[in-house]
Amino acid sequence: MIRTIRQRRAMAPAHCKGRRSQKGATLIEVLISLLILAVGLLGMTGLQTVSLRNTQSAYLRTQASIASSDIVERIRANLQGVEANSYDDNAGAVTAACNSIAGCTAAQLAANDIAEWNAALAAGLPAGTGIVCADATPEDGTPAVPACDGVGNLFAVKIWWDEDRDGAAEKLFSLSFRP
Repeated sequence: MIRTIRQRRAMAPAHCKGRRSQKGATLIEVLISLLILAVGLLGMTGLQTVSLRNTQSAYLRTQASIASSDIVERIRANLQGVEANSYDDNAGAVTAACNSIAGCTAAQLAANDIAEWNAALAAGLPAGTGIVCADATPEDGTPAVPACDGVGNLFAVKIWWDEDRDGAAEKLFSLSFRP
């Protein structure tokens, strides 16, 4: 018994009558879903990249904070060097006697502290460098020109590093304190 298409349509339920067959609609829906999924995954990748960059920035800032606390404690432990103004804009020089039983002078200890601190900065931060000086405006300067004005009785600890590793130490962390 072979039925014609008209006979089959006449026998079909009322809700199916008049429908035409759709070919390829499911494939288009799948392609659109894949496109939406791809855009979502690209967004998640971008978010992950920004998150990693911010985590690295926070890590470097924490290292600068720890280094500034280190030099502040070294300065406070050598009050004779502070009174002699030995820490102000000191380039630093390693003195072997400071690490021996014989000891060294307060000025030599200040220079040794600065030298060891700068070595730790160079090892812990990308292109890390720092200076300790008397400065009324600690939020200015560059590694080449630290802009220490020598005014006042506050010391400024200025630390620079290259956060984006492009060769220029542009990120500044500064801390003012009174010994």
